[in-house]
Amino acid sequence: MSDQNLISGIQQVGIGVVDAGEAFKWYNRTLGLNVPVFDDVAEAKLMVKYTVGNIRQRRAILAVNMAGGGGAEIWESKRPLPIACDFEPQIGDLGIFAVKIKCQNIGDFAHQNGLKVYQTPENKPTTWLKDPYRNQLQIVEDDSWFKPGISNTGGVLGAIIGVSDMEKALTLYRDALGLKVVYDKTGKFNDLVGLSGGEGEFRKVLLKMSHEPVGAFSRLFGNIEVELVQALDKPVKTIMKGRSWGDLGFIHLCFDALDMDALGEKLSAKGFPFTVDSANSFDMGDAAGRFTYIEDPDGTLIEFVETHKVPVLKKIGWFIDLKKRGNKKPLPNWMINTLGWGKVKA
Repeated sequence: MSDQNLISGIQQVGIGVVDAGEAFKWYNRTLGLNVPVFDDVAEAKLMVKYTVGNIRQRRAILAVNMAGGGGAEIWESKRPLPIACDFEPQIGDLGIFAVKIKCQNIGDFAHQNGLKVYQTPENKPTTWLKDPYRNQLQIVEDDSWFKPGISNTGGVLGAIIGVSDMEKALTLYRDALGLKVVYDKTGKFNDLVGLSGGEGEFRKVLLKMSHEPVGAFSRLFGNIEVELVQALDKPVKTIMKGRSWGDLGFIHLCFDALDMDALGEKLSAKGFPFTVDSANSFDMGDAAGRFTYIEDPDGTLIEFVETHKVPVLKKIGWFIDLKKRGNKKPLPNWMINTLGWGKVKA
């Protein structure tokens, strides 16, 4: 398997909130993330490395938009209670600053939500909004869609990640994960001026991976977009400093993995070994798979999930078993469409 086929898309971004049920309603109503692939309460026993030795009990809802894109893993820590960041994150602060949500018509979305439109260095329109939990979202234009007619917005396209040393960060996101540099620019940026701290000078590198029909859910996930931002004229803070995995805010960025063993070998060779590995198959209640974690050079958590089982009709016990079928060949559209049968009206 070639390097570029070790990941097939962004599966989800973990978003820590106080109330998962209420957060799902907002993401459903506002962004069309209306299909809960799973809604599971469990103890995160394998993540004690990142929870100060505590076993967190959590409720997780993986919400997807069948128009296309990755999901939002809406994550509520029930025990211990989650801790909020004690400052307002600014663009350039270290960690996941914002999640990118794909959109077909930025102007319509901005008008409907009373938002201002900005221009990116690619000369594309973009706009910004925050969810009710202070999490920053960027609405971005994209051309990879599964069912574009059902929603103007789609799911997760990627993330904006603050880094302290761009060259070190690129050894992971470009060299190890195979994302391609679209631009590498230094200066002040029009699309950042509406953000806290956005009027400074930055180095911005946009990396993408165009959709390829490799991977069971690649047609649903579509493109990948990761934007690395390094502040050049101000001190920065670490967004998760003093807090742990499962606290409020963006928890991790998760890629869909096609060959975890091969991916692990490549990442380790580049200096990014797995720090957590569920091994074999980990049960998420209605879904199952193998998950692993690494840290980027600034400690930002990146997850990989090799999916083994996905629920379609839980009441009759119908699941897609990828361990038997294999996860390299794209699922037929009709089979992916069955995930949408679980849609919840806003």
